[in-house]
Amino acid sequence: MNGVLEIRRLTKQFVKDDLGIVALRDLTLGVQEGCFVTVLGRSGCGKSTMLNLMSGLMRPTSGVVTYRDEPVSGPRTEVGYMTQSDTLMPWRDVVHNVEMPMEIQGVQAKERRARAVDLIERVGLTGFERHYPRELSGGMRRRASLARMLAGDPEVLLLDEPFGALDAQLRSVLQAELLRLWQGSGQTVVFVTHDIEEALLLGDRVVVLGRVGRVVLDKVIDLPRPRDADELRVDPHFVGLHKEMTAALREAR
Repeated sequence: MNGVLEIRRLTKQFVKDDLGIVALRDLTLGVQEGCFVTVLGRSGCGKSTMLNLMSGLMRPTSGVVTYRDEPVSGPRTEVGYMTQSDTLMPWRDVVHNVEMPMEIQGVQAKERRARAVDLIERVGLTGFERHYPRELSGGMRRRASLARMLAGDPEVLLLDEPFGALDAQLRSVLQAELLRLWQGSGQTVVFVTHDIEEALLLGDRVVVLGRVGRVVLDKVIDLPRPRDADELRVDPHFVGLHKEMTAALREAR
């Protein structure tokens, strides 16, 4: 598999009250085409900063981000980004929120409406097309955000703890939906989480980050797909991987 996104010797420093705060230092990471990479780390290790840099929303202090060997200097339509917080437009209903990436791309109204309705059905929101974000539950807003990200048909999906604020049962449902939508699509995913079980359930590969983006562990996950969370919890191989990830997070402190 070929590398789609590459970050090389990436450093990001912020200035606050005349003090330099380093969020990432010399991080190097390659993401292969069609792979589902989960990035696991504690709060404050630079995971969100890394995604902001990969998406082109932020410029590095030093180092480079490339997409198919081309330097990333700003957001690209080939890269979709779903952040931790809700970013749905409050003045747009669900169907018009989902249509937005296609509007930006200049897709004709009839075509974008058909695709939006299809995606809304795929994420389980049929019947809520004309609801506004304020009328939706947290889980519904996450579903709508997922549909909107997919609407632009990006080659790469960046997701920053997208289900972290949800209860365990709903999080499990949306994890399964994400895998269902991804499998067979050929899309590349970088999924940030602080949850070991989520990282192992979703990823083909888990990268554990320590302070300022130090790579503590980079592990291929050879658990067969499809994966069922209840079955995995009693699988000896899964238990062994979980212990390895736990040890890596302890080292990452």
